[in-house]
Amino acid sequence: MGKKTWKLALSSIFVALSVTVICIAGFIPTGQLGIVAFSSILVAAAVIEIGMLESICIYGASAILGMLLAADKFSPLIYIFFFGYYPIIKTLIERINNLFYRCFLKLLSFNLALFIFMLLFENLLMMPQIKNTNKWIVHVLTSGIFALFDYGYSKLIWFYIERVSKSLRKG
Repeated sequence: MGKKTWKLALSSIFVALSVTVICIAGFIPTGQLGIVAFSSILVAAAVIEIGMLESICIYGASAILGMLLAADKFSPLIYIFFFGYYPIIKTLIERINNLFYRCFLKLLSFNLALFIFMLLFENLLMMPQIKNTNKWIVHVLTSGIFALFDYGYSKLIWFYIERVSKSLRKG
């Protein structure tokens, strides 16, 4: 199989699996965030196995198909705003040698996404409970949770590279 054919086939598999996981997340409300976060691992695997440009396409296709096919639209929105693009951003940010700048840029990207997400829900979807919340407290608390997520996500990517990717390349 040629390299382009292999990339296309693997990209299609990643999109199909991502959309499937996004759709399943809507049926399991207690684990919805975790399940959607898991779907971003497929984008991270695509960055590692295929490349950056293809991963951006996988994210875009998964986001569009997720919005079209998922019964619950909250799962694809979480994927679009928080988890789907993060492996791509993380890869770019982690090329920077300065730890402070890396942490700052990751938190900035997360808080910018959170701000836009909250603005969307507050204004377009007219959700009064968001208007009544203290947004600074939400940003501080979720930033701490995001830092823990990023640490665990780095460990998961390391596991993928060391165990899964190496065994895929051997076979």
